[in-house]
Amino acid sequence: MRFIQTRSGANRRMPEESKSTNPINVEALKELVRTVPDFPKPGILFYDITTLLKDKTGFAKLIDALAAHYIPHNIDLVLGIEARGFIFGPALAYRLNAGFVPVRKPRKLPAPVARVTYDLEYGSDSLEIHLDAIAPGQRVVLVDDLLATGGTMEATIKLVKQLGGEIAGLAFAIELDFLKGRDRFTEYDVFSLLHYDE
Repeated sequence: MRFIQTRSGANRRMPEESKSTNPINVEALKELVRTVPDFPKPGILFYDITTLLKDKTGFAKLIDALAAHYIPHNIDLVLGIEARGFIFGPALAYRLNAGFVPVRKPRKLPAPVARVTYDLEYGSDSLEIHLDAIAPGQRVVLVDDLLATGGTMEATIKLVKQLGGEIAGLAFAIELDFLKGRDRFTEYDVFSLLHYDE
């Protein structure tokens, strides 16, 4: 481990770069993702990550690949978006020696919250975060399992801005390239491991 001095003057332990210099074989990880046609409705091809998560080597490689991208960037917090962001967020935070913050659906958090409401295909939804979850200037990575159209991530970005956080990156396990969700986030570092064209 190495130490750096933070803005507050405290010493902060930073994880070292992965000892392996071999790049992650992304295609091998793709083989661990199960595709389920017509779920949750006809015409949808669902990318099921549970088959990747249960593979101890595959899951470890996925987290290591995400961490390798962010280790040089002095991350203070990893924000995981309910619900699948809760799977990747804590593991990534551990690897980055960062804290973890959950971004939740309404009425799940006990203390005062910031809330953002956003549009869905049919109706709207909301996300919340504790008002004291992010200190102004803290560098945060936002993580979720899938980048599709980007609406949920866009709402989470608004929450981070409300609290004065500095967005260091947007991390995804999977990106559906054909939906062009990353076009919403041209000012941010968008990092996705597994890309699909259909």
